[in-house]
Amino acid sequence: MPRGRHLTLQTGSIQRVTLRLFNSLGRRVEDFTPATDGVVRLYSCGPTVYSYAHIGNLRAYTFADTLRRALLWKGLRVEHVINITDVGHAVAEAELGEDKLEVAAARERRSVEEIAAMYTEAFFTDLASLNILPAHHYPRATQYVEQMIAFAERLVERGFTYEIESGLYFDTSKDPTYGQLGLIDVSGQLEGARVEEVPGRQAKTDFALWRAEAPGQLRAMRWNSPWGWGAPGWHLECSVMSMLLLGEHFDIHTGGVDHRQLHHVNEIAQSEAYLGDGQPWVKFWLHNEFLQLGSAKISKSSGHILTVSDLAKQGFHPLAYRLFLLGGHYRAQLEFTLAGLDSAQSTLRRLVRRTSALGELPLVTTADEARAAAGDDAAAVAVIDQIDDAISADLNTPRVLALLQDSLRDQTLSEAGQRAVVAACAAVLGLPFGQLTPADLEQASDLPEVDEAAVEQLVADREAARVARDWARADALRAELTELGIQVTDTADGPTWTRLG
Repeated sequence: MPRGRHLTLQTGSIQRVTLRLFNSLGRRVEDFTPATDGVVRLYSCGPTVYSYAHIGNLRAYTFADTLRRALLWKGLRVEHVINITDVGHAVAEAELGEDKLEVAAARERRSVEEIAAMYTEAFFTDLASLNILPAHHYPRATQYVEQMIAFAERLVERGFTYEIESGLYFDTSKDPTYGQLGLIDVSGQLEGARVEEVPGRQAKTDFALWRAEAPGQLRAMRWNSPWGWGAPGWHLECSVMSMLLLGEHFDIHTGGVDHRQLHHVNEIAQSEAYLGDGQPWVKFWLHNEFLQLGSAKISKSSGHILTVSDLAKQGFHPLAYRLFLLGGHYRAQLEFTLAGLDSAQSTLRRLVRRTSALGELPLVTTADEARAAAGDDAAAVAVIDQIDDAISADLNTPRVLALLQDSLRDQTLSEAGQRAVVAACAAVLGLPFGQLTPADLEQASDLPEVDEAAVEQLVADREAARVARDWARADALRAELTELGIQVTDTADGPTWTRLG
C-alpha cells in the first residue's frame, strides 16, 4: 500500500486506528478521510492585524498546528492556508461603523499599511516562538478585493442579495439551512446577540457582503464597486481566499469557538449559495474552546490581554505556554493562571533535561517512521501505538504527554526505543525535543525551581489553619511561602498560588 493513501495504516498484521475528529457540523466525532487521497486541504481563520495577538488568539493557531501535525503523523500531505485580515473587520463584528484597522491607525498615528505590516510581522514572530509550522499561504484580504467583488456579483445574479444604503447584504431567508453549523434557530436566535440596528436590513441574521461608505464619509481603505465606494464585508474574505487557494470544496476549516456561531455560519451560507451544487462547502469544521482568565475569556474587547511577549518578560519560555495548552484538550475551556504556566515550565524543564540525556533523536514525522525508528524494541513500538491511539482520538494531547512522561521512567525500554518514543511525541506535540537544551530554558527565567508538592502542602496547611481560625499559624505559613517566592491569593473557590517575580 503506498504510504499516505489511506488513514488506516498497516503495521505487520496489526490494523492501526483511523483518525477521528469532532466535527462541529453535527457536533459528533467522525472518521476523517480527505477528499483527495493523501492530501488534506486545510484553512484556518487568521488574525485581524490591528493589534498584537493575545495568548487566547494563539490557542487557535497552536490547535491548528497540532491538527496539522496529526495529519502528517498519519502519512498525509497538508496544504494549509491562514488568512491575514487587513480590511473589512468592523469594530465589535458590527455591520456598520469603523474598520478595526482604521481605528488602530488613527489611535497610533500611523498609516493603515504600517499598522497591518507591524502587527502581521508580530504575529509571525509569535507563531515562530511557539514552534508553529508556517502555513503554505498567508493571503492578505486587501490583495483579493477584485475577486471578492466578482464573488458578490455572482450572488446578486443568483438572487441571494439585496442592496440598501449601507451596502450589499446577503438574504439569509433564501438559505433554508442557514445557521446549521451554529445550531441557530433563525426565527428567534441573534435577537439579543446582535442588537445593532441597520436601517433597511430585512432580518437581523442578514449580513454585509459590501460595506458602502456613508454619505459624506471617506474611508481610509476604499474600492469602487457596483454598490458604490466602500470595502468588502468581513465574512466574504475567507470564502473567496480559501476557494481560490484550496479549491471550491476543501477538507477542514478551523477557528476559535467564537467563530462557530456567526462568522463561519455566514461563510457557509454565502459559499454554498455561490457554488449552488447542493454539496456541503467544507466537510469538517473544527473549533478550539476559549482560554479563560478568571471568569472571563481572554479577549481584546474585554480588556483581558496577555501576549507571549508579556509572558517572556515574566520569565516564561513560549514553549512552556505551548505545553500548558497541550495539557488540556482543545475542545475544553482552559483556565489560565501564572501558577499553571509555571508548573508547565517546570515540567518542560524536566522533560528537556531527561530527553537531552538520550542523545540525538531520529528524524520522525509519521507513525510509520516512529515505529521503524524503534527497531526491534517491541515495548517502544507498543508505546508508539498508544501515542497513535491518543492522537487519533480527536487529538488527545494530554494522553500523549502522559505517555511521554511514563516512557521516560520505563526501565524496560531500550535507549533507542526511548529515543523513538520521544521523537514520536515531538512530532505530534510540536515540542522540539532534541533541539531544546536545559540552557535554553534557564535563559528564559531566572526564577529558581520550587518543590511544587511541598508548596501545595504548605498552601493546604495554611488553609486548614485559616478554617480552624488559627491565624498565627496561617500567618507563619504565609511568611514561609513568601520566603520561598510564592504568593498566595485567597478566592471564593479556595486559595491559589503563583511565583513572585
